[in-house]
Formats: sequence, C-alpha cells, structure tokens
Amino acid sequence: MASYGLSSEQVEESKAKYGDNRLTEVESESFWSKLIGNFGDPMIRILCVALVINIVFVFLGQTEWYESVGIAVAVLLATSVSTYSEYSNENAFQKLQEEASKIKCKVYRDGGITDIPIDDIVTGDCVLLQSGDKVPADGVMLEGSIKTDQSALNGESAEAPKTPAGADYRDDEGGMDFLNQHKLFRGSVVCGGNGVMEVRSVGDKTVYGQIASELQEEDDRDSPLKVKLGHLAQQISMFGYVGGATIALAFLFQRIVLANSFEAALIIRYCSNWMAVLNDVVHAVMLAVIIIVMAVPEGLPLMIALVSALNMGKMLRDNVLVRKIIGIETAGSLNILFSDKTGTITKGQLEAVTFVDGSGKAYDRPESIKEGLGRVLSLCIHCNTDAVISGTGREKRAIGGNATERAILSYGESISREFDVAKTASIPFNSESKYSASTVEGECSLTLIKGAPEKILPRCKDCYDEEGGKIPVTQIVEEKINDLAKRAIRVLAFATSPSRIEGDSLPQGDWTLVGIIGIRDEVRPEAVPAIREVQNAGVQVVMITGDRRDTAIAIARESGILSDDGDIVLSSDELAKMTDDDIKESLPRIKVVARALPSDKSRLVRISQELGLVAGMTGDGVNDSPALKKADVGFAMGGGTEVAKEASDIVILDNNFASIDKAILYGRTIFNSIRKFIIFQLTINVSAVILSFVAPLLGMANPLTITQILWVNLVMDTLAALAFGGEPALARFMRELPKRREESIVNRYMWSAILTGALWTFAVGMFLLKSDVAGGWFRAYSDPGGAGVSPDDARRYLMTGFFAYYILLAAFNAFNARTERINLFDHIGQNRGFLRVIALIVVIQVLMTYLGGPILGCYGLVPKEWIAVVICAASIVPIDIARKLVTRG
Repeated sequence: MASYGLSSEQVEESKAKYGDNRLTEVESESFWSKLIGNFGDPMIRILCVALVINIVFVFLGQTEWYESVGIAVAVLLATSVSTYSEYSNENAFQKLQEEASKIKCKVYRDGGITDIPIDDIVTGDCVLLQSGDKVPADGVMLEGSIKTDQSALNGESAEAPKTPAGADYRDDEGGMDFLNQHKLFRGSVVCGGNGVMEVRSVGDKTVYGQIASELQEEDDRDSPLKVKLGHLAQQISMFGYVGGATIALAFLFQRIVLANSFEAALIIRYCSNWMAVLNDVVHAVMLAVIIIVMAVPEGLPLMIALVSALNMGKMLRDNVLVRKIIGIETAGSLNILFSDKTGTITKGQLEAVTFVDGSGKAYDRPESIKEGLGRVLSLCIHCNTDAVISGTGREKRAIGGNATERAILSYGESISREFDVAKTASIPFNSESKYSASTVEGECSLTLIKGAPEKILPRCKDCYDEEGGKIPVTQIVEEKINDLAKRAIRVLAFATSPSRIEGDSLPQGDWTLVGIIGIRDEVRPEAVPAIREVQNAGVQVVMITGDRRDTAIAIARESGILSDDGDIVLSSDELAKMTDDDIKESLPRIKVVARALPSDKSRLVRISQELGLVAGMTGDGVNDSPALKKADVGFAMGGGTEVAKEASDIVILDNNFASIDKAILYGRTIFNSIRKFIIFQLTINVSAVILSFVAPLLGMANPLTITQILWVNLVMDTLAALAFGGEPALARFMRELPKRREESIVNRYMWSAILTGALWTFAVGMFLLKSDVAGGWFRAYSDPGGAGVSPDDARRYLMTGFFAYYILLAAFNAFNARTERINLFDHIGQNRGFLRVIALIVVIQVLMTYLGGPILGCYGLVPKEWIAVVICAASIVPIDIARKLVTRG
C-alpha cells in the first residue's frame, strides 16, 4: 500500500495545476434583496397603500403630514429590523452547517496513510474507502471491491458495484456514466467493502460540483411546534380581521352618528361634505389595517428564529450541532429514545483486554501467547480487518475500520508477524451476518473468519493449542464467554477454514477455533445521571445494541436503563417473532434490544409513531440511516459515518448521551420561551383591540393613534423577541412531561395570563381616560398665546401619560410572563439580556415622551405625572401574582 499516493511536492504541483477539492459556495441572498423581498409581505403592502392614500390627503389638507412620516418610518424600521434578523440568523446557521460538513478522508501520502480534510484532496491522490465513507472526489478504483449508493446523484437506490480498473484504463468518455463499474463519484456513499481510489477530478470539476446547486438540502418537514404555531397564527389572524373590520365600523359610527348627537340634520350635513366623509373612511380603513397588524403575531417568526439561533450557538458549545432547525424544536417533545450503546452510553474507547484460547485458557497480555498460537492469531487479526496501522513509534495508531477493529488491531500489534500472503477474496462485516471473512493465499492458504461467537462456535469442532496444533474444543469456552458477558465485556471469536470463500458464501465444512478476544467499553460516568434525568423527564430510554444478551443486560443495569423487574429485554430474534400489535402492547416496558439489526430500529420507530409517540433515534453507521431519517429526531454521533450525519437532524459531536440530555433540555427551553413570548405579546394585542373597539362606542377618539399602534407593534415584535430569546435552559424543564402532538401551544395557564393581563390593561386604561380623579393627575393644556384649544388638545398630557402607561405596563408584564413563579426575578441573572432590553424599552419610551411630539402624540411629562404613570403600569404585577396564586391553588 505504501507505493500508493503522492509526495508533498507532487501535491503542491497538482494543486497548482488542477486546484483543490473546494466547492464554490452558492451566493446567498444579499441584505438588500431580502429587504426588498420583505416589502412584498401582504401586510406591508397594505400599509404602503394606506400610506400613499394618507399622503394624498396631506396634499388635500385633510390630515397632518407627520402621520404619513410616522407610518413610513415605522414600516421602514419594521422591515429593516426583520431583514437584519433574518440575514444575521441565516449567516449564523450557515456557519454552523459548515461545521457539520467537515469530512476527514484517509489518503496515502509520502509513503504512509493520513487523515486530511476533504477540501485538501488533489488530483492524483489515492484515497482509502471503507464502508460508511463518503466518496470525496471523482476517480477510479485501483484496488479492492466496494458497493456504492449513488442515489444522491442519479436517484437510483440500487447499490452500484465498483471494481479496480486495469493499468491501461482510460476515461475517454468522462461525464456522468454512473453505470461504469470502475468510476467513483463525489457524493456517493460506500455501502460495503473496501478499496483504494485514484482521484481524477476535484472541486467544481466533479459531477457533484457541477450539479451542487441541485443538491442543496431543503427540509420541508413541519415540526410539531410549527404545526401548532401555524394553527395559532390562523386563529389570531382571523381574530385580527374580524376585530379590524368591527373597529373600522365602530370608528365610522362614532364619527357619523355619535359625534353628531344622533341628530339627523347634523348627520346629513356631515355626509354632504364628501371630503370629510372620505377622509374618515380612509382613517377607518387605515385603523382596521393597523389593528390587523397589531393582532397578528408578527413577532413569532422572528422570535422562533432568534431563540433557535441563540440556542444553537449554546448547544454547539455543549457539543451538540443542530443540522436541521426542526430537530431542536422537536427534541423537547420526545416520548421515547432509542439509543445505541457503544460510544453513547459507554465511552466508545474500546480496549481488547483478554484472549481465551479453545481450551479455555485466558491470556491477560498478548505477549504471553506462545509462538504457534500467536502466529495464527496474528494472521487472523492483521489479514481480516478494515483497520490499518498509521504512523511510526509513539505516533503509531490504528485508523480506519470501526472502533472494534481498531481495538483488536491495536491489541494484536504486539504479536505482529510478517506473512508472505495475499488476500484473494473477502466478505466484509455487516450487522446482519455479524461476521467478516478473508481468504489468503501464499505461505499459508486459509480463510480467516471473525465474528459473533454464536455464529462461529457451532461450526468449530477443533481448536488450536498453544503450539499451533489442533485439539477438540471444550465446553469451558462457552462458560468463559458467559462470565465475560456478565462483566460487560463483549467478545469476538476467531476461526480458520482450509476452504476458500466462494462468492459471498462462507466456506463449508468444519472450522478450527483460534480463540476469543474480550473487548471492554466502560459506561460513561456522566451517562448514568443523564439517563436518569431523561427518564425523569418522561422519556423512555431503550438501549439497542449488537451485543449478546448477557453483555447488554450488564451494561443496561450499570447505566440505569434496567431498574425494574417488569422491564423487558428482547433479542432481535425474539423481536422478529412478535407481531406489531404485540410490540405495541409491550413497548412501554421494553428497555433493551440485544443482537439488534438495523431493520429492528426502523420497525421500532415506525411502531412508536403509530402509537402517537415522538420518537428519537441515535446511530452512527450506514445501516442506521433509514431509522435516523424516519425518526422524529435523528441523533448522529460525531464519530460516525457521513451518511448517518446527513440523515440526522442533530449531530452529537462528543458521542455522549449526556449531550442528548442537553439537546432535549434546549428543545424544551425553546418551547417554553415561545410560550412566554406568546403570553407577553397576546396580552398587548388583545388589550389594544379591546381599547380600539370600546373607545368609539363611548364617544371617545381612539386612545392609541395609528403611529402609536405601529410603534407598540415595532417595540413588542423586535425588542421583546430579543428579551425572551435568551431565556436560560433550566433543569426544572426536564421534570415536565413531554408535550403531546395534539396539545395546543396555548394552554389554560396561558389563557388565564393573557385574558387577565389584557382585561386589567383595558380597565386601568379606561380609568385613566374617563375618571376625573385620574384626569386631575395630569396638567390641562392651554395655548400660551391665549388662543383657545380643542378638548382633545387640552388632554394632550393625559394622552401622553396613557401612551407611556401602555408601554411601561408591557415592560412590567414581561417580568410576569417570563416565569410561572411568584419570584419574578427567578434566574434573571442567567438572562441579563432580558434586563438590558426591558431597560432599553423604558429608556426609548421616556425619550419618545419628550421627543415624539405630534408624530407620536407625546408632549412630555412632569415628575408627578410620571409617578402616576408608573404606579398604574406597575399594578399589573400584583394582579398577575394574585392570578398565579389562584390558579396554583
């Protein structure tokens, strides 16, 4: 193998001539393109039409110019902030996605084999390909035999066999000849076998590079959360449309009937002034449009994007990479989690710790194995593996293959022997057959078999003794295997056969047992409390492993998955004999599936979903991909195959179950943060609609002007999203039961908070507007020049105070909404951004009170008036605390 590959000098020459393996990135939408696109939003279009109409009436002298300016500024700010949020979140997500695509490839260079990033591959490189690897570039096979999945390129699900090209092979045709048995294409996946390919095309010159834009992954699945939010948005939109139309009619009734004291003559005179009527109709339409905008929760999409982006960053620091945003949303709703054992519940740092020969004798160190037996064992280890030794001296390490093969190869390195043999046939390991085999010919001609003891021991009549001779196999071997399994040590058996492999079939006849190697993988200490916490959160954890039953039970007991006498442990064979109905009945008690097949995982996920459960699945291999894709949330291990990562929603970078626990916690945090924001925003929306509806019926002008409503909408939708987006992930969220698929996102607690807050806001607002007592708290305005003023102008300080009250009450209510507890400062230190944003809202409102002028209807307040405003606004706090006490009782 060392003769393959390029030298460092040749790599540089190839890079200069053909370039490296980077793909040209698809140009993302610019900020300005997004901004223009946001003006296409239906609501923004309606507002723009209303703005044009208002400008026309400004020139006709029927309305004030600052209303048009206020609407224009509010629309520009709303679209600009929304565009910036989308643009920045998209860029952040793309950076996280780049982390998910950093693939390492095994390449022969400078006479050895090394791992390099996929982007550093150049034309002429020789790449080692093994089961589960993604083909990194276009090229031809040099050695070995593999099967590839080219469905990402040609849509064909059938596996394509690839064989070595001859020395005189020339690719004159080029192009997309996917049926060519010698050519390999970037983006395809090795499903089985091993081989070496020579790179012929890199980067944009590959077939994958030419059609990369068509391979951009788009996930059109709707998560349970998005479905719930869509349903909520439709309901609130309908409320807004009905409310807007009703308020418009109420406004016209007030202008036409109430303002004219129900006198027919005055009404007729008013109607004869078509310009005044048309102006009022336009105001009514604009008011209806603004109320619709106010009622619709436009801040929710921004809130979801913001809270997801913030939590994605936090999760990445906790070794959880979110590939698909629906994954983090859905993780919090998991009911059942099917988890791999190796590297997830256990450390994944496999170590071969013992060897037992056919007579039952155990060897703690490979060096103590005598020459005769050691030579046969060395042949079995080194000539029937997908792993290879890389480096020299202290840098020597096993790479390639899977973790088990690397552990065995490292174990056998101390008894390594030189053999003049050539591999002539092989059967790669797969999780269904549970064995691998290789036929070697030369100084000795044998077939070497390695796999699960139950697959190999029944075929073995004899075994090798210490000198390399043959003796009958004893029953002691089975007893040793059982003892090791009870100690959570899994075992692999090794055997030989004088017959060669024919096709994909193992040799016939009796085999000779070489012995068994025990491999230990300790349970992660942090996995035990993490599993307990996930179970306490109402999530059923089921361990699925390829280990034998005794080993699986030992690991499950040690990790806390098995804790009750009623827990069920099944083998794959037992599971296969059960009907779907049998499994559905037993599923709540199933905790372990041993000797599992990939098809078992997909079946369990399907059955769980048929029961209405939200199912999660962990995996790392090619064969795990269907189950990962089928699950509501697929967790791929960071050390797993690339195809598993692509099929997943979330990548666990440290392969640790504790990180899955964190993913569930963050999912629940997002859901709770969104619920808090909904309480906050709908309280404002409902109260604004009620005020705007009742005021005209009482003969009052709308207490909130068009520009004020737009201002409230802007502040609530953007700054509040920032405030609630940073809510911390609290351990108590893991003590909540999982949310049902059909459960409404707005529960009874939320409705009580929304209605109580909205009705109190309306009641205190009407007290300010109608009470003589409250009116006495504010100055009456009179023209300094001595000219008379209208009643509305005389109340300008009262109306300024009302607007300030409305914004400050929302700020106080934000503290109520962010926690269901009486202590409003619960964990506030973990979201200091909340305090900063609320402070910013208050500061901006105070400034606008003095600087808003006619545009916002604000004319400044004196200290006595501010005290009255703050007391009225703060009254929402004790009211909501009382509500919490009542609902808690």
